[in-house]
Amino acid sequence: MQAIEAFDRAVFLHVNATTGTPRWLIDVGLLIANYAIWLVPVALVCMWLAGGSQRREIAVRATLVGLLALPANQLIGMAWYHPRPFVIGLGHTFLAHAPDSSFPSDHATLLSAVALTFLYAGKRLLGIFVIAIGIAVAWARVFVGVHFPFDMIGAAAVAWMAYLVSAPLWRSWGPAVTRIFVALYRRALARPIGQGWLRQ
Repeated sequence: MQAIEAFDRAVFLHVNATTGTPRWLIDVGLLIANYAIWLVPVALVCMWLAGGSQRREIAVRATLVGLLALPANQLIGMAWYHPRPFVIGLGHTFLAHAPDSSFPSDHATLLSAVALTFLYAGKRLLGIFVIAIGIAVAWARVFVGVHFPFDMIGAAAVAWMAYLVSAPLWRSWGPAVTRIFVALYRRALARPIGQGWLRQ
């Protein structure tokens, strides 16, 4: 375990920005670390609004897998606290963050959950798109000093486990859950749907 920790810290220090890093690059890292994840809900909403039972089912499933994986992160953090780099005085930190457990990364978990769902559903381009966002976010959050590299590997593992655990439940209840969301959507947005502004 000590060898893994040492390797993780060495990789972190290699990626982490320093006081000598150009300010524009740090700003790019902060932008990605804070905001790139919002591209995923935008993609899910666009998939939903595009219509079609298959697309909506995938969007609902990706959302639910992500919502299953995130509480798992909290349980892991409660069972095994892993300090963030700035808590142990390692490297440089350019993003204010609570000193909660670093492992696994919530950002990377959510992105991995959505990417895996897309890929397993045959949406290869969308899956690759989200993976690219995930890689950028993983780099950025290490770069600005709030995560270790292994936090990202752990996040991908948690997301994969969440997908596998949810698979049998989804086979039984997925279409019904999607129909409930479709019915709620059509009721809540009946007026713009009736006007032709949104797809039914």
